[in-house]
Amino acid sequence: MDKKKRSKILIVEDDETVSRLMAEFLGKLGYEVTAFGDGPEALDHVKTRGLPHIVLIDLGLPSMHGFELASKLKAMADVPIIFVTSANDTETIVKGLKQYAEDFIVKPFELRELEARVDVVLRSMPSLDYASEPVIRVDDLLNIDFAHNRVVLNGKSIGLTPTESILLHVLLRNAGRVVENRMLIARVWPSEEVFEDTLRVHMHRLRRKLEADSHHPHYIRTERGIGYMFTVRPPELFGEEA
Repeated sequence: MDKKKRSKILIVEDDETVSRLMAEFLGKLGYEVTAFGDGPEALDHVKTRGLPHIVLIDLGLPSMHGFELASKLKAMADVPIIFVTSANDTETIVKGLKQYAEDFIVKPFELRELEARVDVVLRSMPSLDYASEPVIRVDDLLNIDFAHNRVVLNGKSIGLTPTESILLHVLLRNAGRVVENRMLIARVWPSEEVFEDTLRVHMHRLRRKLEADSHHPHYIRTERGIGYMFTVRPPELFGEEA
């Protein structure tokens, strides 16, 4: 199946003309597009409908700056973000790329540029079919609700810290493959100098919440000296390859 037909794009742009042009253009390309004019509306949508595959955010939103919205989304999961904005000063762009975004598009822009940048970001990410569900069913025991930073394990709701939620999101997105330590650190702490000892501490805490026996883990396996792997790969979330 064409990846575009499985990919959900969330647009957060208060200029109705720009928002409509982007939504119509991306919709014709085969993406499923939802658009909102401000951050709180977009956050409510994510909490009820699940994570999008990519978010396009204008920085100058009415009641919530684009960086604030990006921060709130990144506290849920490692959601890819592209800022679409008229702000083109170096300081703003550098801050956005270091802390939140995969890319910047500076207004005014050609729609072909938008298509190319969205395509590049989506192609750089592993399969994201799971993102279409508000609550992700991993197996008979484990369900994950990234938008509310929690898992439900054997009927019990367990809260996750934002760091744990992002770690779990990156691992699930790569389910069945080892994610190297350096990649996990780069995705979870993009603007900080963090070492593997810190990663191990957070991974240990996450395992204690997910595993009946953290010394004999079922969901997260360690590849010593390399990284970690989420071992369960639900076919309904990752397509026929599973």
